[in-house]
Amino acid sequence: MTDNSVRSHRIDIPQAQLDDLRTRLDLTRWPDELPDADWAYGASLPYLRDLATFWRGAYDWRKHEAALNEIPQYVTEIDGARVHFLQVRSSAPDALPLILTHGWPGSIVEFLGVIDRLSDFHLVIPSIPGFGFSGPTRERGWNVSRVARAWAELMRRLGYERYGAQGGDLGALISPALARVAPESVVGVHVNAASVGFIPLGPVDDAEREGLTDRELRSLADIAEFTTDGFGYNALQSTRPQTLSYGLTDSPVGQLAWIMEKFQAWTHSSAALPEDAVDRDTLLTNVMLYWLTGTAGSAARMYYENSHVVDWFPVATSGVPTAVANFGEDVSIRRWAERANTLARWTEFDRGGHFAALEVPDLLAGDVREFFASLR
Repeated sequence: MTDNSVRSHRIDIPQAQLDDLRTRLDLTRWPDELPDADWAYGASLPYLRDLATFWRGAYDWRKHEAALNEIPQYVTEIDGARVHFLQVRSSAPDALPLILTHGWPGSIVEFLGVIDRLSDFHLVIPSIPGFGFSGPTRERGWNVSRVARAWAELMRRLGYERYGAQGGDLGALISPALARVAPESVVGVHVNAASVGFIPLGPVDDAEREGLTDRELRSLADIAEFTTDGFGYNALQSTRPQTLSYGLTDSPVGQLAWIMEKFQAWTHSSAALPEDAVDRDTLLTNVMLYWLTGTAGSAARMYYENSHVVDWFPVATSGVPTAVANFGEDVSIRRWAERANTLARWTEFDRGGHFAALEVPDLLAGDVREFFASLR
């Protein structure tokens, strides 16, 4: 019999897990590195050593566990998967429900800094099945469209008949998919760090380039560079996530390196190191949600499912008004966004990178509020 109940949840990590983490950090077997490598070959050895030392000696999980537990959180089962989510109700009488969806290598931690800034919304912030306290998944098929269907059921189960959707990275795939699944309920979609459905896939000929702005031409160059030099993680997670999972699940420094390399590459280029864009405690709390739940592999599996069952690909617009917040390092191009979405708002920012909710929460929250104000 299916259990549709929604139950309160409290995070309470056994001390033995924290002791095990410290032991593993103490026993790390470090690789070598070329003397002038910096970040060119991947995560920098001196940087990782320093951050691991901070993780081992200065980072206080219990402090952040307590802070997370101050936010109302729940679990429920949908389509055979556990779904963990934060739910913060607004005191505003006309508050619009808004579901916020994180990406990879992010988590619900991405949105902690925007909760107060979006206090005029009823916020629902779920962990994607396979990620964090929603993980691991236990069967095949958890791709974008299946998550979108689960989100529609989650909002129905919470009693929300009319709501907005926002997300970046994977969240910028899931949120538009949710609008295609439930166009009668989703009043608007807001995305950042958007890719499929908002950028060209494959080469762009000279005719298509005509009329593009300097920034859009730069975005094309960035996309080309990314798909040649920055796509290794995607290729591996889309094809052999299980092989990857052994190292990331066994070694905390392996998990740390896998995530920090992306924060260094994807935060705004003005930040030389990840903590120049996002503070160290927040970075490590995000890593902890992968480490403590052992979900490196199940999170990576979503890339496999997306590449093997492509029923989520945006072949037609949902008709739902869609807003794009294009931050400083984002590569969405309006011409391609208009082909797969009913574009209602387009905002360009010169600051912020891939993790806008962490890097520039004021800018992201402000754009979200302005967009949905016209849709209430």
